[in-house]
Amino acid sequence: MSAASSPRVGSTDPNKRGPPWYALRGGDGTSTPPAYASDPKYKKYTQQVEKCLNSFESVHEWADFISFLKQLLKTLQSYQQFKEIPRKLVVAKRLSQCLNPALPNGVHQRALDVYSHVFAVLGSEGLQRDLALWSSGLFPFFEYASTAVKPTVLNLFDTHYLPLQSGLRPIMKSFILALLPGLEEETGEYFDKVLALLDRLAGTISQSFFFQNIWLVMLTTPPARGTALTYLSRRLPPFKPDEDITPIVGDDLGLMIRAFSAALEDDDLLVRRAALDILLQSLRIDGVAVKKAQDDDRAILMRAATSVVLRRDLALNRRLYAWLLGPSETTQAQVEYYKVHSLELLRSTLKDEMLNPSPDYSQSRPFKIFISLLDKYEIGLPLTEVLVYDAFKCLQQLLQSGQDAGDDLSMTGSTLYEAVEPHALWSRLLSAVLSDLKPGQCNREGCAMVKYLLQTFHSHDEEIETIHLPIVFNAITGILTAFNWDNSSSFPAASDALSLLPEILKRIPHGALKSRPALSAQAQTLGAEVDAVVFAYKFYGIKSDTLPTGTNRSTAPFAIAMEDLVSLTLSSATALLRGDDDMTLSRSRRDVLLLSSSILDALASRLDDEVDGHLVLNWDPDAWLSTMLECLEQRNVAFVTVDRFITVAIKLHQKAQLRPSFDFDKRLYITPMVRVLLKYLRPSYSAYHMRAVNLIWALERLSKHPHVEAVISQSLSVRRPSELQDACEAFGVLWRLTEDMALPGVHLKVPMMTVLETLRSDDPKLRRIGETWMRCSLKSYLRVLDPILFDLLDPAIRYVPSTTELRGKQLQGFSYERPFDQRYVNYLLETLLAVAKFGGQGFSKVARSTPISRSIYSGLLQRLQSVNAAFPEATYMDVIVSQLLMRILQSEPKQSLLPTMQPFHIVSQNLAVDLLQPLVARGDVDLVTLQTLESAVVQKLYFCIHTGRLDLQNKLLHLLHSVISSSISGSDGRSHGAAAQLERATDGISPQDGPPIAKKETHAVHPLLVQTLVDGISVPGNRSLLQHWLDFIMMTVPLFRETLKAVVTPLSDCVCRQLRLALAEILDVSASGPRSDDVVSSTTDADFLMLLTALERLTLLSMTRISGEEPQEEDQQADKNVQESGGLLGYVSNVFSSDGPSGAADDSVLTRSSDYRCLHNAVRVLYAMWDKLVVSPDSDWGSQEESLSLIYSRARTRAKRVLEHLFRAHSTEVLEAVVDCWHDQAITRPESAETSSAYDLVDVLTASAQNAVHMLCESISCRTPGLSERTRKTVVLPDLLDMTLFEFLEQYMKRLEGPLALQVWNRFLQLAKDLLLTLRDFRPQAFAALKCFTVLADKVTQTTALDDRRLRKDLQETYGKLLDICVMSGRSVESGSWIRRSQRDALATNGRDSPTPTLRAAEIKVDEKNASSTSLPLQDGGKSAYAGDVAQQVNSYVASDALPSLRKFLVDSDKILAACNQIVYNIVNPALKGKARPLDLEDDIVAIIREMTRISVAVKAWRTPVVESLNDNRCFNSTAEAGEKWMPMVKSLFDTDKTALPELLGKITTVPSANIFTNREYEMLLRSLNLRRLSYVILSAEKNHFLAQLPSIQEKLVDTLRNVSAPIVQSEVYLCVRVLLCRLSPHNLSSFWPVVLTELYRIFEQILENVPGDGSEELGLILSACKLLDLLLVLQTEEFQIHQWIFITDTVDAVYRPDDWFPEALLDRLAEVVGALPATESTVPRSAAQAHTPSVPTKPMRRPLLHTLRQIDSIRDLVPFFSTASISSYESVYHSGGVVDWQAVEKGLLEDLFEGR
Repeated sequence: MSAASSPRVGSTDPNKRGPPWYALRGGDGTSTPPAYASDPKYKKYTQQVEKCLNSFESVHEWADFISFLKQLLKTLQSYQQFKEIPRKLVVAKRLSQCLNPALPNGVHQRALDVYSHVFAVLGSEGLQRDLALWSSGLFPFFEYASTAVKPTVLNLFDTHYLPLQSGLRPIMKSFILALLPGLEEETGEYFDKVLALLDRLAGTISQSFFFQNIWLVMLTTPPARGTALTYLSRRLPPFKPDEDITPIVGDDLGLMIRAFSAALEDDDLLVRRAALDILLQSLRIDGVAVKKAQDDDRAILMRAATSVVLRRDLALNRRLYAWLLGPSETTQAQVEYYKVHSLELLRSTLKDEMLNPSPDYSQSRPFKIFISLLDKYEIGLPLTEVLVYDAFKCLQQLLQSGQDAGDDLSMTGSTLYEAVEPHALWSRLLSAVLSDLKPGQCNREGCAMVKYLLQTFHSHDEEIETIHLPIVFNAITGILTAFNWDNSSSFPAASDALSLLPEILKRIPHGALKSRPALSAQAQTLGAEVDAVVFAYKFYGIKSDTLPTGTNRSTAPFAIAMEDLVSLTLSSATALLRGDDDMTLSRSRRDVLLLSSSILDALASRLDDEVDGHLVLNWDPDAWLSTMLECLEQRNVAFVTVDRFITVAIKLHQKAQLRPSFDFDKRLYITPMVRVLLKYLRPSYSAYHMRAVNLIWALERLSKHPHVEAVISQSLSVRRPSELQDACEAFGVLWRLTEDMALPGVHLKVPMMTVLETLRSDDPKLRRIGETWMRCSLKSYLRVLDPILFDLLDPAIRYVPSTTELRGKQLQGFSYERPFDQRYVNYLLETLLAVAKFGGQGFSKVARSTPISRSIYSGLLQRLQSVNAAFPEATYMDVIVSQLLMRILQSEPKQSLLPTMQPFHIVSQNLAVDLLQPLVARGDVDLVTLQTLESAVVQKLYFCIHTGRLDLQNKLLHLLHSVISSSISGSDGRSHGAAAQLERATDGISPQDGPPIAKKETHAVHPLLVQTLVDGISVPGNRSLLQHWLDFIMMTVPLFRETLKAVVTPLSDCVCRQLRLALAEILDVSASGPRSDDVVSSTTDADFLMLLTALERLTLLSMTRISGEEPQEEDQQADKNVQESGGLLGYVSNVFSSDGPSGAADDSVLTRSSDYRCLHNAVRVLYAMWDKLVVSPDSDWGSQEESLSLIYSRARTRAKRVLEHLFRAHSTEVLEAVVDCWHDQAITRPESAETSSAYDLVDVLTASAQNAVHMLCESISCRTPGLSERTRKTVVLPDLLDMTLFEFLEQYMKRLEGPLALQVWNRFLQLAKDLLLTLRDFRPQAFAALKCFTVLADKVTQTTALDDRRLRKDLQETYGKLLDICVMSGRSVESGSWIRRSQRDALATNGRDSPTPTLRAAEIKVDEKNASSTSLPLQDGGKSAYAGDVAQQVNSYVASDALPSLRKFLVDSDKILAACNQIVYNIVNPALKGKARPLDLEDDIVAIIREMTRISVAVKAWRTPVVESLNDNRCFNSTAEAGEKWMPMVKSLFDTDKTALPELLGKITTVPSANIFTNREYEMLLRSLNLRRLSYVILSAEKNHFLAQLPSIQEKLVDTLRNVSAPIVQSEVYLCVRVLLCRLSPHNLSSFWPVVLTELYRIFEQILENVPGDGSEELGLILSACKLLDLLLVLQTEEFQIHQWIFITDTVDAVYRPDDWFPEALLDRLAEVVGALPATESTVPRSAAQAHTPSVPTKPMRRPLLHTLRQIDSIRDLVPFFSTASISSYESVYHSGGVVDWQAVEKGLLEDLFEGR
C-alpha cells in the first residue's frame, strides 16, 4: 500500500457497519490493487502463489525449503507482466523465515534469488512502497551471512536500495545497523566494499544526517559500537580547536556527546580505546564542540571519559591523560593547558557526582576516580588543590547519612586520605580553618572537617604527624592569641578551634615539637625568626593580605605553643575578670578558659619529651598565677576549669626545666586554691567531690608547710552557724573520701578537733552539725582515736601508784607527781566523751575488737611501747578504759598540788564517768507516764518536721524509742535489749542481727505515729537526718507485733518512693554529660545504702506474718481454691462447683496478695536500680565521673545484696516479681525485651539456669488449668499471667548456651508433656510452649546430645504434637461450641485473646488475672502478642520459625510430611476455601506455603493447594501484588513436577471442539485463561529457565495465531510474547521475529484500511499489540532495532523534522489517520487520561508509555501513544543512557495478568 493512498475509514453509521474487523484479516492484510482486481490472469497468479505458500506448512528439512523456494520463484517468473506480488505479506514472512541463520547456505542463496526477482519485478517505486515488508528479512541477515552469500546481499543493497536515494531516509539507521557488521575485520574481504557502500549511503541524504544516525546507533546498540568507531576513525575528520563542526556532525552536539559517552562506558576495552582515540583526534577538550555544548552534556562526556581509569589499563589511562593535558610535549605547557581547559570541568563533574551520587553506580565511584587520577602528578596535584576539601565534605555527608553499604565508602575515604599529597591537603585544610577564624565569618566548617578527618580516616603517617600537624597547631594557637575576647561573635569560631587542638596534639608524636621543618628556598629569605602564623602561610604558600607581625621569641614549636596557651589562658582570665554583665559573653569566655587550660595541661604533660635542657618562655609566672587565681575565685568559673588549672599548676611546679622557674608552694597561692576546692565539697556539688578531694591532697603532698591544714582550719573558725555548717559539710566530704593511709587525723588534726568540739557545744545547731558530720563522714572511729590517744598518752603526764585509807579500807589509786596542761587534757576528754556518747555501741564494738597494734599511726605505737608492755594484745578499749579512764578515776593530785589541780581534776573525773556511763541503760518510768510521754513526743516530732526544725529530732527519736521499748517490755525487765539494739544501729550495723523482742501485751500504735514517720523520711528539708529516722524505724517497727501490717505497708511504700526519687535524680545528673556549668545534685551513695537497708528490713518484716503466723489449714485451703479457679477460660473448671467455700478462699488470697504487695513494690524498685545503675562504657561524665561511678557501683551492689537476701527468704515470690517487672518494662520499651537486664538478674539470684527454669516451670504449672492439680504450689502473684511467664522463659532460654540448654531440657520437656496430656484442642498455652520448645530444641540440636536416641525421640514426638495442636488454632476459633463462641465475643469486646470471665464477682478477682493472655510477642520485637487473632499469630510463627526448623527437629521424612499435611489441612485449605480471589490470601498463609515449598519432602503436601489455586478459573481475578507473592510457589511447582508444563501446554488447544453443544465464547475464554496461565508460569521463573521448552511454547503460540482468530485469545498470545521478551535472552527469540513482525504489521495496516468502531471487541487485541510494541521500544533489543523503523521514526527526524517530511512509520501514519477521526461525546475517556505519559520521564529510565492503560473504549484512546511513540523513544534513548526500568516493566506485566476484580 503506498504511503500516499488514503485509508478507508469505517462507516460511522452503526447499522451499515461492514464485516467484523478481524474477518478482514484473511490472506496478507493488504488488498488487491484496483488495476488488477478484475483480471482473471491475476486471480490465477494469486491462486498459484497461495498454493505454493500452503506447501510451506509441510516443510520438514532444509531440502524442502529449497524445493519450496524453487517453486515460488518459478511461479513468480511465470507472471512477470504484473508489477505486483500477490499475498506479499505472507511471501515476505516466508522469505525471512528462509533466511534463518540456522539453515544452510543453499537455502539462503535460493531465498536471495527470490528477493532479487521480487525487487526486479517491483522496481524502485514498488520497493519504496513495500520497504517494510522486504527489508525486515534482509537487514538482519547480512550479519550472519556466510562468506559465499555476502556478495549477493551487498549486490542487492547496491543494485536495488541505493538508487532509492532520499527514499532511504526512514530506514537510514536500520540500513547502517545492517551494514556495520561488515567492518568487523579490517583485513576482511568485504571491508572496503562495505566502507564504500556506507560512504555512498552517507551521500544519499546528507553527511550530517548520516553521522547523526551513527550517533544513535552507538547510543542504542552496544554490539555495533566497535564497528561504528572503526568507520568514524576513517571518516570523521580531525577538527581544529576553533573549527565549527556542526555542518559535518549535525546540530545536536548533545547526541554526539552521549554517543561517545556510551562508548567510553562500554564493557569492551577496545571500544573504550577507540572512543578515546577519536576524542583525541576530533573532539579535543579545547575545541568549539565541547565549549559550545551545554553544561550537562560536557559533564556527561567528562564523567564517561574519567570512568576509564577504573579499568586500570595503562593504554586507556595514557589516552585520557593526553586528552586532559593537551597536545604539547612540555610538562609546563601541559599543566597550563590542563588548568585552562580541563581542570574546572573535571572538578565540577566529580564534585557533582560526589554530591548527587547516581543510583546506577556505587557511591564510592567518583572518589575512586579521584584516587586514580592522583597517579598522574600533573593532573592529581592541581585537582587536589581545588577538589580535596569538597571531596571529604561529601564523604562526610554520605557516611553520616548511613547509606554506606559494606564499609566501601569508609575504605575509599581512608585510601583517598592516604593517597592525597599531604602538603596540598593540609594547605587546603589550614586555609579552611583560618577562614573560620576570620572575624564575621558565618559559615564555619573548617575546624569540624579537620577534626572529622583526624577521627575517621587518620592512621599513622609520619609526614603528617611530624611536619604538618605541628605547623597547623602553632598557626591556630598563634591566630587565637590575637583574638578580641570582648567581641561575642568571635567565640563560636574560637571554641571550634580550641576543641580541635587536643585532637591535633593527641596525634603529634612525642618529641615532634622540638624544631620546625625547613622552608622552601624562596621563603627562607625571610629569616628564621619568623612568626608561627607567618611561617605557616609561607610554608603552604597561602596568600593573605594581612600577615601578622612576629611576636614569638623562640622557633621551637613546643615553646611557641606553651607561650601562646599561657597567653590565651591569661587573656581569657583577664577578660573574665573585667566582669561583663552579658551572660552569654561571660559563658563563652569561661569555655575558652576551660579549653585552653585543658590544652596547656596536655602540653605540660609532654614537657619532658619535647625539651632538652632548659625551656625559656616569654612569661611572668607570678603575674599569670595571680590573675588565674583571682579569676578562679570568681563565682562563675566551673569546677572543670578549676580542676584543669590546678592540675597544670602542679605539673608546672614539678618541672625544673622551666625558665623563669615556677614556684607554687606559697601560702599566697595555696590559700585561694584550697578555698575554691572546699566550695566544691558542698553537698550540692556531689558530682565533683572525689576529684576535689584528690586535688586537695595533691596540694598537701606538694607543699612542705601545713598550708592546707591552715586554710581548712580557718574555714572552720567562722562564727555563724550556717557558714560553719557549710564548712563542716565540705570538710566532712574531704574526710570521708580520704583513704586511711593518708592519715587524715594526723595531717588535718586542727580542723578535726574543731569539728569534734561542736559535739559538746551548748548551741543545738552546732551540736547537730557535729553529729551529722560524725554520722555521715567519720568513716572510722580509729581515725579520731589515734591523734586523741597520742596526746592523752603524753609522757609529760607523770603519776605513781598510791594507796588511800578511808575508814579502815585500803583504796588503790594513783598520785600525780607534777602539774601538766589539764585544760588540754579535759578538752581532749570532753571530745572523747562526745565521740563515745555519740558512737555508743558502735564505738564500743570498734574499740573492743581492734588491737591497738594495728594502728597505722607509728607515733602512737612508739608512745604505747612502754605503757603497753604488760598487754601485748591490748585493744583500743583496753587502753581507753584501763590505761586512761580508770586511771583518771583512780588518780588524785598529791597534796601540795591540790589547790591548783583540783578544779580541773573534778572535771576530768566527771568526764570519765560520763564516758563509762553509756555502756548501761535502765528503764525507770512507769507505763502510764510512758504513754503520755509517747503522745507528747510523737506530736512534737510531727511539729518539728513540718516547721523545718532539725536540731531536736535526733534526741526526740532516741527518747521515743526508749519510751516505746519500755512500754512494750513493761515490767519484764528486758528493755535493755532494745536499747542495746538502738545503739548498735547508730553505727550502721545491720539491725536485723538482733533477736526479735517478745511481747507481753498488745501495744496500740499512736494514731499519728505512722504519718510522722512517713513525713520524717520524705520531707526534703529532713534530708540530712534521714539516717536517724531510718535507724529509728528499723529498731522500733519490729516491736509492733500485732499491728505490724498497719505500720510496715505505708513505710515500705514511702521508702520505695524515696529510692525512686533518688534514682531519678542520679540518672538525670548522669544524662547531662560534661558541661561548663556545674551540675547540682545532692544524692550520694550513702543515701542509697541507708534507704536500701531500711527497705530490706521492712520487706522482710512484711513477710513475717505470711510465713510465720498463718495457720497451715488456711494455706492448704487457699492453695486448693487458687488452683481450681485458674486457667485459660477462668470459669470452666468452676462451672459445677458450689458457691459456698469460694468466697472465703478468695478472701484469703486477697489478704495474701496484699501482704505480698510490699515485697512486689520492693522488688520493682530494686529491679529499677539493677537495670538503670549500669555504668555505660561510652558514658562521658567529665569531672563528675569519679563520684558517679562510686554511687553507681555501691548502690547497685547493695541493691543486688538486698535482692539476694529477699530471694533466699522468698525465692518464688521474688522471681515472679522480677518477671512481672520485666513484663512491664517490655510493654513500655519493646525494643528492650531481648536485651533486658532481668535475665542477668535471674542468673545472679538463682544458683543455675536449671534452678531458674525449674522455678519458672513450677510457676507456670500452678497457673495452668489441668496442671495446677499436679503441683502443691499456690499462685503467689495473681496479677502475673502464665503467658507472661512463658514469654520470659522463651527469652531466657534464647540466651542459654548449648550445655546449659541441655541441663534444663528435661525439666521443660516434662512441662511440655504434662501440658500435652491436658490439651484436647488448641489453647494459647500450647502456642507459648511451642515457641519455648523451638528455642530450646534449636540449642539442643547444636550439641552432640542429639546422638542420644531417646532424647531425639522425645524431641520429635513432643515437637510434633505441640505443632499439631497449634495448627488447629484456626479450626478451634471457627468451630461452633458455646464456649468458643463466647470466647470470640469476649475477644471482640475486650480486645484480649482469652475471655474475661463473666460469672460470679468473687471469681473475677482471681480468674481475670489468671486468664491466659499476654501482651508481648518478643519474636517480632514489640507489637502486642495476642492483641489480635491468636490463629493469625500461630500462622505467622509457623511461617517464620516452625517450618524452617522442621527438617532440623523432625529429621524423618515421614514425620516432616505428616506435619506439613497437618498444616495444609488445618491452615492452608480453610484459608483457600470459598475465595473469590484464590491468590489473595493473608501474608502469613502465603509465607507458610512459600516456606513449605523449600522443604523437598513436603511436595505432596503443598502441591495440591498450589495446583488448585493456579487452575481455578478465578485465579486471575486476584490482585497483582498477590500474584507477585505466589510466583516463588508457582516456580517451585513447575521445578518439582517436570510434567506440569507439557500438561499446561496440552490444555492450550487450537482445534475447535467437535461437540456441537459447546459454548464457543466459553471455549475461547478457557483458551485465553490457559494462555494467561502459561504467561504467569514463565514470568514466575528466572531468566532462560524454560529455554529447553521454548520450541514447544513457540510452536503453540504460532499455532494459536494461525488457527484461532478470536481477539480475546490473540491478545493473550501478545501478552505471552511480552513475558518471553522479559524472561529469555533476546538472541533465543530470533526465529520468532518474522511471525511477530508480520502479525504486528498486519494489525496496524488493517487499522489504516478499516478503523474499528467504538466499543468493538477488537480494541483489546489492538491494545495488546500496542503494548507489545511499546515494550519492544523500551527494551531496544539489538534484534528489534533493525526493524523498529517500520513502526516508529527512529532517526533524528523524530525530533528535527525536515520541511518536506511525510510520515512513513506505521504509528506516525496511524496518529494522522486516527487523529483525523470525528470526535464523539466521550472523546477522552477516563483511561485516555492515564495513557498519556510525558515525553521525558521524570526519572531518566526507559519505561513503557502504556503501563497504566488497562482497557480502551475507542481507538482514539491510543492517539497519544501513536503520536508520541517516536519522539518518546528517541528522547528516552537520549536521556536514559540505555537504562530500562525493569521494575515498572514487570509491574505492568503483573497488572495485565491480574485484573484484581
